[in-house]
Amino acid sequence: QRVNVTVRGGLPMVLSGSAEPCAQLVVSSIGVVGSAEQNQRHSARFFDVLTAKLGLGPERIVIRFYPLEPWQIGKNRTVMTFL
Repeated sequence: QRVNVTVRGGLPMVLSGSAEPCAQLVVSSIGVVGSAEQNQRHSARFFDVLTAKLGLGPERIVIRFYPLEPWQIGKNRTVMTFL
């Protein structure tokens, strides 16, 4: 329900020493990416979508998870703590 996506194509990237096509997904969320178990489930789903949509092998994709606190996200002139 609260997902924002930014795609930046055409950026020069090197992954595992190779400049072949690759992708990096950065996921930040409040209360959804806080444990290895949660991120393992998310990772599997994201990899399914990314490999299908981008035509990349899973070895050419890296996902970075960042847990956030509600006070770290501003919205509607306040922070999520108060929404």
